Amino acid sequence: ANQYRADDARRRREDVAAGHLAAAPADPAPGDDDSAQIMLLCCHPSLAPGAAIPLTLRAVGGLTTREIAAAFLVPEATMAQRITRAKTRLRDVADDGGLGRPSVAGDRLRSVLRVFYLVYNEGYEVTAGPDLGRPDLALEAIRLARLLRPSTPDAETGEVDGLLALMLLAESRRPARTTADGGLIPLADQDRSRWDQDLIRAGLQHATAAMHHGPLGEYGLQAAIQGLHAQAPSHRDTRWADIAALYQRLETLTGNPVVRLNRAVAVAMTEGPRAGLDAIADLDRQLAHHHRLASVRAHLHEMAGDKDDAVKGFRLAAARTLNTRERDFLLIQAARVTNYGCRPPFPPPA
Repeated sequence: ANQYRADDARRRREDVAAGHLAAAPADPAPGDDDSAQIMLLCCHPSLAPGAAIPLTLRAVGGLTTREIAAAFLVPEATMAQRITRAKTRLRDVADDGGLGRPSVAGDRLRSVLRVFYLVYNEGYEVTAGPDLGRPDLALEAIRLARLLRPSTPDAETGEVDGLLALMLLAESRRPARTTADGGLIPLADQDRSRWDQDLIRAGLQHATAAMHHGPLGEYGLQAAIQGLHAQAPSHRDTRWADIAALYQRLETLTGNPVVRLNRAVAVAMTEGPRAGLDAIADLDRQLAHHHRLASVRAHLHEMAGDKDDAVKGFRLAAARTLNTRERDFLLIQAARVTNYGCRPPFPPPA
């Protein structure tokens, strides 16, 4: 009974969140929003970003220590210690009267944007649980980024626009990402007529604004990638070479191994699956036990026609993920390939 009430309450929150996102103004007036102010305080300059961001995610973002650890690719115990040390440090600063008035610039701005980004990612696809995503978390990340933008110095609004663009463009696909009963639908199989065109237009406006602020940063590059997906008429006709090039720039900028996974898929679409597999051949140490490495490899092996390796990869990925919907999807893929063999990268022309 308690679980039913909790699930019912969560569904009501998600319905309200979806309605609020559709009705929210594109550029709300800046104000003293409690969540935004607390985030700025948690991202105090005395804390390194590696400490400030997890603390803020725990204190304001509503994420569990396990979810934060998964986002940073570290053990849960390591992240718990990091958050505890950050709390202690911030308490010491407060006792010394050194918190001061939060400002929206420099390292503090970058830390806050990182918080918004990670909160949105968890809302887009939760680390663990029975649902694919949490629209309420996604809405909160978008709302706070919109709230922050008007009070950001002109010289630093580019990455705020980039972050807003990538979140809005990704969010536009939510109506097409799941079946009627909540099952996962991958990008290649989504009905693009169900993508939210209002969110796409708003996202592209922010992406254009980000480009006008000079060289694209981490979020601007991701926004450009999302923009190419949003404007592609089909999966087949997506500008995969341009996406691969953008991921290459993003990987050079961030060194993030998950970016390499995404780049490998784009490379496979232009140069073939073997090239994609070669691109991620050395990621086992960096992404040990991460389900996405096994999932991408399985996808590329299926593209290459390697039935046994594809089935093994899908099953391994299913065993590693804590998201029920994703696990179900991966097990279905393993069963499909086992029973029917590998499907071609693209469906035959109609």
